[in-house]
Amino acid sequence: MSAFRQDFLRFALEREVLKFGEFTTKAGRQSPYFFNAGLFNDGAATLALARFYAQAILESKVPFDMLFGPAYKGIILAAATAMMLAEQGVNVPFAYNRKEAKDHGEGGVLVGAPLKGRVLIIDDVISAGTSVRESVKLIEAAGATPAAVAIALDRMEKGSGELSAVQEVEQQYGLPVVAIASLRDLLALLQDDAQFREHLAPVQAYRDRYGVA
Repeated sequence: MSAFRQDFLRFALEREVLKFGEFTTKAGRQSPYFFNAGLFNDGAATLALARFYAQAILESKVPFDMLFGPAYKGIILAAATAMMLAEQGVNVPFAYNRKEAKDHGEGGVLVGAPLKGRVLIIDDVISAGTSVRESVKLIEAAGATPAAVAIALDRMEKGSGELSAVQEVEQQYGLPVVAIASLRDLLALLQDDAQFREHLAPVQAYRDRYGVA
């Protein structure tokens, strides 16, 4: 596991973005852990989160020309990550969408730089894939090319079928998905760190039941 992935998971635990316990997922499953990226909700946390996104994107070596953040969570993620990429010498434009079209000023649903070239979509997680689907439509309608999707955590968990939401996106759109960390990384952390080891068995059991390769 890359060091920054372990650092990210520890950071998420410190901020209580990642918690252990008993949680009911949207699919009705009883999960031993919960991840809520919306709790990265102050300046320092957002700055650190964006730095992790930038590290994951650069390590992936996925070619891209700009970032796109789907409303609403993706907006701040795209802007903040663009800043962190610029600090690493990779200065790219970014854009995002509105939920409703604006009928005055610049109009339309798109804000920011024009969508062109290879566009990397950045969001917090992929659950049903709705955000990715809408983003791909907007990008292609503008004549640009979807290049990849970056997310914070890949739960590596089956959706309605045998594939995970991430695998469904990869298969349906042919897009690589870059995650800062995955359930595999979390299990490695639980195995290696004694202070979290009590959570290893229930998380492993959940993966055995609902996980994907």
